[in-house]
Amino acid sequence: MLGLPLVGLVAAAEGASEVATKASLPSRLPVWPEAGELTGLRKLADIPLRDPSICRGPDGAWYLTGTSEPFWSFNNENGIRVWRTRDFATWEPLGTVWRYGGSPWHQPYFEKGKPIWAPEIHHLKGTFWLTYSLPGWDGTGRTSGCGLLRSTSGKPEGPYEDVQPGAPMGDEIDASLFEDDDGTVYFLWHSGKIARMKPDLSGLVEEPYRWLRTTTSDPDPKHHSGLCEGIFGKGSFDHVGYEGMYLFKTGGLYHLSCAEGFDGRYSCMVVSSPNLFGPYRERYEAIPHGGHNVFFQDELGGWWSTIFNGPISERPAIVPVRIKEGRITLLPASHPYARSTRTDAN
Repeated sequence: MLGLPLVGLVAAAEGASEVATKASLPSRLPVWPEAGELTGLRKLADIPLRDPSICRGPDGAWYLTGTSEPFWSFNNENGIRVWRTRDFATWEPLGTVWRYGGSPWHQPYFEKGKPIWAPEIHHLKGTFWLTYSLPGWDGTGRTSGCGLLRSTSGKPEGPYEDVQPGAPMGDEIDASLFEDDDGTVYFLWHSGKIARMKPDLSGLVEEPYRWLRTTTSDPDPKHHSGLCEGIFGKGSFDHVGYEGMYLFKTGGLYHLSCAEGFDGRYSCMVVSSPNLFGPYRERYEAIPHGGHNVFFQDELGGWWSTIFNGPISERPAIVPVRIKEGRITLLPASHPYARSTRTDAN
């Protein structure tokens, strides 16, 4: 994640001023009415989309992708679609950039009509990358898999090639990428699994992977999805979440987020550590209803999270966050970014 210069109000920077001097592009979008605790919630587009992922490209534009409809059945006609924006108000469709089925390991999923889930878009090493996931072809998590695509043109619209066509790169769903300060890239997936990649991102260096967890268990059953016992085992409560892993670094801390069923909400849970492999502190609910999200920065360096739950269901939306004293939180209602700021603040 690039560290952008802080200009004016930074919605999520450590110790950011509470007095806005300039409105960033996403903050100029209208705030969703009756957003409740999701202060500053903004809808991006009326596009059916789950698991929205946003990254900024080298051209200064932002790129959006996510799970296309039909979400729970064969959706390969839509495949992986990408949109581009320069102002967050208008999203230009770049079309379907990839459909699965061309790699040998896809065959049983294709035959069973499985959907493609949760693509993420990243710009690393001079080109664009897309992660993708295929849910179990036999209806169980045991046969789920995820992979990685590379744009051979360096452009967000591709064409894309499967980096590892012979086998899935990860043994579960919800893949992501993270580039550390030294340029090392890690492949992430599911609920905290991480493995170092080769310098050219053609595969994983490490076998087996590591599984990042919190040092402090949360034994409250209301704070865990009913799926957790089958994934982690009975009595295991040290996971961050059960899917939707994402990782970024700012202010000297690594922030690892996962989706979890927390008090009946599909929420974004976060743990933090000064070291990539931990130990990670006690987890907390950073964004209610914000499960399977990514974090990104606006042009002023402010932090935002994607979201597709809550009052805006299965449509791409964003919510401003701040990172203060090492914790990610929603903004208070009094914060300038919690309301529409169409022009520079007076």
